[in-house]
Amino acid sequence: MWVWLPGAAEAVVAGVIARDGERYVFGYARSYLERSEAASLYEPELPLRPGPIDPPAGLPVAGCLRDAGPDGWGQQLVWHAMSAGRTRWADDGEPSLLTLLLESDSDRIGALDFQDSPTEYVERTSSPTLDQLVDAAGAFAEGRPIAPGLDAALLHGTSVGGARPKVLVAAPDRPGWIAKLSVSTDPYPVVGAEGACMRLAGELGLDVPPTATTTVLGRQVLLVERFDRTARRPQRRAMVSALTLLGLDEVSGRYATYPDFAEVVRARFDHPDETLRELFGRLVFNVCISNTDDHARNHAAFWDGRRRGLSLTPAYDLCPQLRSGDTAAQAMAITADGRRASRLGLCVEAAPIFHLDRRSAEEIVDRQVSVIAERWAGIAAEVGLSEGESDALWGRQILNPAIHYHDY
Repeated sequence: MWVWLPGAAEAVVAGVIARDGERYVFGYARSYLERSEAASLYEPELPLRPGPIDPPAGLPVAGCLRDAGPDGWGQQLVWHAMSAGRTRWADDGEPSLLTLLLESDSDRIGALDFQDSPTEYVERTSSPTLDQLVDAAGAFAEGRPIAPGLDAALLHGTSVGGARPKVLVAAPDRPGWIAKLSVSTDPYPVVGAEGACMRLAGELGLDVPPTATTTVLGRQVLLVERFDRTARRPQRRAMVSALTLLGLDEVSGRYATYPDFAEVVRARFDHPDETLRELFGRLVFNVCISNTDDHARNHAAFWDGRRRGLSLTPAYDLCPQLRSGDTAAQAMAITADGRRASRLGLCVEAAPIFHLDRRSAEEIVDRQVSVIAERWAGIAAEVGLSEGESDALWGRQILNPAIHYHDY
């Protein structure tokens, strides 16, 4: 396992991952421990010390390592390549974690990469055009043949999390982009809706990365600037998901709650009160746009190697989800007493968890509702949604009347 240390332009070997039955054990390299600038990959899980380090109790692998691996979309692509005999590794059945780490793209989210050599770093990447990537990803998502020669190029982006098709796009003098793609089977204009919501969140003062919407080969594409890279002398920033911060995995992640996340923020983040206010704003916004996919992998923090060295990343995956009438609940429970229907009044009830008094929470809620109501139609048009598409989202996903029931 290789890592880009804070401020470094090149990777250094950090250690080795070894499979031990159903678990994956990590050990730091002696050369890494001897570096004066060596930083823990994530202190609670992998403290800087010699010898093998077992994963936290109940987990098969340290969460900070799992965070660097591909998720649904990327796993599908690696599985496809492996089944076709286009990978160096062959597993019985589904790809193992080691295969996923070694076959996915090197330009992964965060500051880690994985190699089969402890001495030579060889980047796994490619440079196809966005047109080619969009064509190949659409073909794969829809079960059509992929154009010859683009199979390998499609693996460029396998290290990005999430279940929907996306690819990585380089950009001169910028950190690069994550391109989120639409497919013909989308039940509504998913990409355009997310683009509009990212713009709305920015207008509300929430911390979001720059975005742009465009059309490629007749498909709508959302470009999200990478916030895990610096603009000048591209450097990589270490990140951990809220799933890792909470000590959970994908199975136990359904028990993640906003109160638990807020407790971690209070204990371990720089500037906890500012962070809690931002997190509350994101929660309210998710309720307003029916984004019930706010699970613990869709929240993350930068990690700078210090004991109290966490800071919230910009928000991402702010995408309205399909809903039916009153039936909606956040993926992470808003309060500690279980997952209840998503209401703005419930957010206000939870305000003390975020170090906010009731009046401050109500002001945040009222402003968001007002700005969204005023700006939705205009922003939707700016990102390329038709009037009919905008109207179909309004009142169903965007400011559904149910979010006001039993209000404060």
